[in-house]
Amino acid sequence: MPGLLKRSLVLAGHRTSLALEAEFWRALETMATQREMSLAAIVAEIDVARAAASPDRLLASACRVEALAWAQRHDGPT
Repeated sequence: MPGLLKRSLVLAGHRTSLALEAEFWRALETMATQREMSLAAIVAEIDVARAAASPDRLLASACRVEALAWAQRHDGPT
């Protein structure tokens, strides 16, 4: 299995790095394209929801969960 890919993003005015597997980055990029949003905007939206619902959850985990949920809604159960 390939390693993690790290990307730098600006969230809430702060530069941060996020490391995810390539498959999750592709899912997030597809989400962003379909919603006509930037990748940073999608991740920021996930971050806001994560902070409100599960502040102890890591951002990378929240992104993986959201990407999986999105894929299941759009491609059916895996």
